[in-house]
Amino acid sequence: MKGYTFRNYEKEHMARAAGMALPISLKFSVEICRFIKNKKVGLAKKMLQDVIDKKRAVPFRRYDFDLAHKRKVGPGRYPEKASKHFIQLIETVEANAQFKGLNTSNLIISHISAHNAGKAWHYGRKTRRKMKRTNVEIFVEEKKTDDQAKKQKQGK
Repeated sequence: MKGYTFRNYEKEHMARAAGMALPISLKFSVEICRFIKNKKVGLAKKMLQDVIDKKRAVPFRRYDFDLAHKRKVGPGRYPEKASKHFIQLIETVEANAQFKGLNTSNLIISHISAHNAGKAWHYGRKTRRKMKRTNVEIFVEEKKTDDQAKKQKQGK
């Protein structure tokens, strides 16, 4: 993956990070992306930690063939390994935003996507299999609160 696929990047109000060739399933990654998109960063980390603790299931909407239903969710699973990688990626983009001077309490995940990465071989005596590799990119945006919006209107 060369560069980012997201084109509406504003340097003043947004921060970004990318995880390249993460050893997680693409299908799990797509469902987690849908699960945490448009959420606040703190809430997204808490939701993913609940998935790791098996308190909350990730609803599977696209890759849901032959899945058991979870209470209040429908078809879902608990992708622990992928959730750990997503938490690390969210912390990275949060640190990038803080370095740029953005307020980390107002960050919202505005864009997140997962794509296939190059596949490497598992080596062994009998069979060769390809490893699961996924590229994930995440963009966060600083949203203004109602108080900040009122102050700007009064100042104009």
